[in-house]
Amino acid sequence: MNSLMLDEALSTPEIVAAQLAADGERYAALGSALRAQPPTAAVTIARGSSDHAASYMAYLLMARYGQLVTSLPMSLVTLYNAPLVTQGTLAVAVSQSGRSPDLIEPIDVFRRGQATTVALVNDASSPLAVASEWVMPLHAGAEKSVAATKSFICSLSAGARLAASWQDDRELMAALNKLPEALSAACALDWSAGIEALAGAERMMVIGRGTGLAIAQEAALKFKETCMIQAEVFSSAEVQHGPMALVDAGYPMLVFAPRGPAQAGLITLAAQMRGRGARVLLAATPDIAERQLTLASTGSDDLDPIAAIQSFYVLVEAVARARGRNPDSPPHLNKVTSTM
Repeated sequence: MNSLMLDEALSTPEIVAAQLAADGERYAALGSALRAQPPTAAVTIARGSSDHAASYMAYLLMARYGQLVTSLPMSLVTLYNAPLVTQGTLAVAVSQSGRSPDLIEPIDVFRRGQATTVALVNDASSPLAVASEWVMPLHAGAEKSVAATKSFICSLSAGARLAASWQDDRELMAALNKLPEALSAACALDWSAGIEALAGAERMMVIGRGTGLAIAQEAALKFKETCMIQAEVFSSAEVQHGPMALVDAGYPMLVFAPRGPAQAGLITLAAQMRGRGARVLLAATPDIAERQLTLASTGSDDLDPIAAIQSFYVLVEAVARARGRNPDSPPHLNKVTSTM
């Protein structure tokens, strides 16, 4: 019998297809409004998995179009009452539940301050949705497993769709329309090599860069949540500084190396870490012979990380069960977290 986590992860291709088929006029209208009155600044507002999805969207906007995007430290609003200049800003909140007070309060502040406020949210009737000017439903459906999977991938695709709509990027939109097929292929890939490597791990690193860094962040979080592995995430540009001291013989490392400008450096890093004795799991495209895990390709290098996390969810659920853990019930965790 499958876990809820696995069932929900495997349902994602169909759900993303439905998401992409909905709200076309809404995204077009938002994109038109942003082009007609370009924001003077842009911020994202999110926590946990949703923050990883927000950082992926931010990287797309910065790398593809040059739009600077800042992740808002929410305590500036909830604790410090900082006199933020909000007029003309685009504020995008990302949330599964839409019920965390530390997201709702900043969105309310930005909206009252004449910012354009957008909620990428699964519950379109939630307080966060009510507080936002533009509501873009994730359409992920009810998510019963505490560990988010389908709602995270829907957040990624919604963020990419927002970016494509804002810039009227027909190429990216065409690639998004092919994403469900790539996600189905990603579900079917064999990542079982990672189970033996990680079943006994207590600590590890997860490495990414560029648009793939957000995926590495999400993977490290899921290792903590479902497997109780102390997984630390680093950019490949950072790991060769202080963190290198932790790497010794047998040290587990998962390196995400999807297509794009960062791939060559990630492959080189994997070889270097393997030379130091680390137990490296390199996730890369089929043309990379030294890979241990195969990545599915989408219609765009910038969408490939979404297919990567789809394959990863199948792996991490299996690793959790191999370690005797119930991936549906991580200890001490709830679906909605309230922090200030």
